[in-house]
Amino acid sequence: MTTRKVTDLTGPGHTDRFGVGGTDLGATTVAPDGRLVSVFGDTFTGPHAGGPGWRSPVVLFGDPATVSTGLRWTGCAGRGARAEQVVRYRHNLVRRDGWRLRRVSTVLPTDVITVGDTVYLHVMVCRGLGRVRWTELHASRDDGATWRPTGTRWPGDHHGGLFQMLTWERGGDGWVYAFSTGFQRAHGLLLHRVPEYALATPSAWQGWGSDGDTWGWGRPPTEVLPGRFGELSLRRVPGAVGGDRWLLAAFDEGGYRIDVRVLDSPTADLHQVPPTTVLHGCGWDEEDHAQGRVAQLYGGYLLPGSRLDDLHLVVSQWNTRTNHPYRAMQFRTDLTTTRP
Repeated sequence: MTTRKVTDLTGPGHTDRFGVGGTDLGATTVAPDGRLVSVFGDTFTGPHAGGPGWRSPVVLFGDPATVSTGLRWTGCAGRGARAEQVVRYRHNLVRRDGWRLRRVSTVLPTDVITVGDTVYLHVMVCRGLGRVRWTELHASRDDGATWRPTGTRWPGDHHGGLFQMLTWERGGDGWVYAFSTGFQRAHGLLLHRVPEYALATPSAWQGWGSDGDTWGWGRPPTEVLPGRFGELSLRRVPGAVGGDRWLLAAFDEGGYRIDVRVLDSPTADLHQVPPTTVLHGCGWDEEDHAQGRVAQLYGGYLLPGSRLDDLHLVVSQWNTRTNHPYRAMQFRTDLTTTRP
């Protein structure tokens, strides 16, 4: 198996016409009108991390027909041609959290999902990297062009702080299933579900938990897989011989890699599902994007339209010493030819 880079997705020549020079993340869903909606994190006008034009999150629209050859952007959320911040706040200013005033440095997206005519966005409200004040939901009813808060909010220490980084997918059975972890890249995974119609109702969310003998829904969530996980991406894709398979992509900080697990269902025993490493982290002098070696990699969001034999991921890279490159890239692999 070879995982290779298809293209840079952001940076000069790709997104600078939208005022997006340096950015990362890029979780993506299909909007009701058929466009791809990709949500990026801390974004700057220049190609570096830092500098003028700081905003987060921002939204770019893509052409789904171009995924297999390299996703092409068709527009952005904002007035005119500039991608604007879609959540209302100001960086490094005090924001009201209930009866308290808290300093917020940035708001980072974790995943997006489309249910009916609404696109939902889950974000982390942060004071510095790894310090999550709370998480909240925003919604768009015009295919990702404008966003409004739903009023749904969870404290940063919800489920012991393991409900900060989240990925979700519709199950085709009326439920949305979600894996979550902390933002510190030091924790394992929890599993949850919520009725599609009640996505913005915190009391409707159910945990997948063990009583020591059996597993079931409606219990306090039990860790389903230990580890040191970061960004997550859960999506259903068509199976090779009929039926859907669930793909869980995860950045593994402990192994310095991005893995994909192929599941029969979200409740599969993850201890029994071997991961397939699709991208390996490496030093800057060891990079080979044609062979799946990427320095300071993270992210790993599955693109809509992916199949087991033609899997596409949005992968971030940030040189934290020089702050350049700071970008999102598209990689392609074939899971049907891999061995875990």
